[in-house]
Order: sequence, then structure tokens, then C-alpha cells
Amino acid sequence: MLKKRNLTLAGCATAIALVGLSGSMATAAETNLRIQTHFGPETVSGKLAAEYIDDIQVMSGGEIKVEMFYSSSVVKSAETFDAAASGILDCDMTGGAYQTGKNPAFQFVGDIMGGYDTPYQQLSWLYYGGGLEAAQKLYNVYDMQLVGWWVPGQESLSSSKPIRNAADFKDWKFRSPPGMETKIFENLGASPIVMDFTEIFTALETGIIDGADASGLANNVGLGLYDLVKHTNYPGFHSMPSDHLACNKSVWDGMPENHQRIMSTAMMALALKTALTFEKKNAEAAAKLKAEGVNIYDWSAEDRQAFREAAQAAWGDFATTPEAKALVESHTAYLRQLGLAK
Repeated sequence: MLKKRNLTLAGCATAIALVGLSGSMATAAETNLRIQTHFGPETVSGKLAAEYIDDIQVMSGGEIKVEMFYSSSVVKSAETFDAAASGILDCDMTGGAYQTGKNPAFQFVGDIMGGYDTPYQQLSWLYYGGGLEAAQKLYNVYDMQLVGWWVPGQESLSSSKPIRNAADFKDWKFRSPPGMETKIFENLGASPIVMDFTEIFTALETGIIDGADASGLANNVGLGLYDLVKHTNYPGFHSMPSDHLACNKSVWDGMPENHQRIMSTAMMALALKTALTFEKKNAEAAAKLKAEGVNIYDWSAEDRQAFREAAQAAWGDFATTPEAKALVESHTAYLRQLGLAK
């Protein structure tokens, strides 16, 4: 009798376990995302983006599934943000600087020109200087959620003629991203031409532009820019864009908290991995380019400081909205702590 009772209890326990398992399987959440980046899959940043996608899919046990689009293959780079906000895509993996036409505040979450020296300083503002909270208010206005940043470090210019100092910018036609950069370089005598990231190679090849502000040295090599032009600068000094991951806010709010946590934490890992990778890759690229006869210019401390002061002087002129002013004040206060602003 006791044996029969034990068997009955065991059967009940098994049945309860199966019901519980069935229920957990039925309620297991699935998140399907379409994400676009402007980076090509062959570039260093494109490969890092692919690692991020693999990380979130594996860490979620396959519950997060991503369809990834490289080289702005669905819409143009600058249109990615709107495509995500409107539901054509789900997330934008380009950068906030493309959206300065909406609000100049995006300049100060996209490319804080003449600001921080290293990606670690810039990331510390985002995560420990109140930056994420300040930036989130801006993104939410446009029905988007800022998930995080990945900052490769200072960019290098590519040019068909020397760029030894600011005097060489006179009448220099170059590809510029939209926003404050065009005003800064115009003040230095250059002729910036705003064009899509994917159009740079052809524009250099056909002589429409003399040079380009595209990306860091290693990414520029990946794009093949130094096959066409033989002048660059390293280390960089003028620009350190923050590539972002920003998602449609309704899509983000509809995700389970554990999926949100996986994506946010993986972005912090991507940020560190990106900074460390480019520190090594850019140094390797510089050595390779020098051996191949590319002219590399290391600007003097005085020339770098002059550019920094010119850039920071333009911040106030560009900060024409309450959101932009708030971000400039936040950056300036943090840069003072770091000894990088007066």
C-alpha cells in the first residue's frame, strides 16, 4: 500500500513538473529585431557589431533573434534613425550625429568635437557623469531608446594632399558628416561637403573631394581609402564619434526586462572591446601605412589645443535648443573635472 502511495505521489510530482515546464515553454519570450549599421561587414567595426549580435543571441539562449543589415543596405545611413522610429527597422546602430537636423543636441551625443581625449573619458561621462540620463530624454522625444555607445577613439582624416596643420585646411574639399563639424572646418578655411558614409570611396576616386572624415585609421584602411590617397594624421585629434545602439521605444518597452538587460550589458562589453581593439588596430594600421609610403602627420600639442579651443568655442553657437544647452553644460562640467575645459 505504501509503495503504491509513493508511486502515486511520484506520478503527481512528475505531472506537476511537466505542467510547470509546459507553462514555462509557453510563456518563453522571443524578441525579433532588425538592426542596421553603416559599417561594412569587412571593417573592424562591422566585425565587432557582428560579435555583439552573436553575444546577445547566445546569452539569451536564442530568445533574441537579430536580422542584421550592414553598409546601410536598407536605407541611407542618416535615415536609419527614422526607419527604426517608424518601424521599417527596429534598431539603429549608426550614430546620433546624423540627426543634428532634428535637434542640434544630437551633436553632443554623436560627436563631441574637441572634447574628450580618450574613449574611456567619454564613456565615463555617459555611464558615471549623468550622460545616459540626459541623452535618454532627447532620444525619447523621438520615440527612440538609447541602449548604449561604442566609441572607437579619435578619428584620422584621409587626404590627397598634406594635412600637417590647420593652415593646410584652406580650400580643402572633404567629406564631412552633418552638424557642427562643417561650421568648425569652414571657420578654418576648408570646404566641407556633407555626403553619406557609403559614398566616400567613389567621391575620393573621382576627385569630387580631396579628403574625408570617415572613421579611425583601421576602419579607413578597411574602406580602402589609402589605396586612393596617401596623406593622413595619427593620432587623431578632431573627432571621436559615439556610435550608438538606439531602438524603437515601443519595441524596447515591449521586450522582457532580461532581454533589455542583456542588450544593455552587452553594449558596455562592446564599448570596452571596441576601445581596446582600436587602440591596437590603429597602431598596427599606422605602422603598415608608413611602411607603404603613406604620409602620417602627428600634430603638435599647440596645434591640437588650438583646434580644441576653436571647437569648444563653436559649442555655444550650435547649442540653440534647451536640450543642446543642457548637454553642453553637462559635458563642460565633466570636462572641467578632467582638466580638459576652462
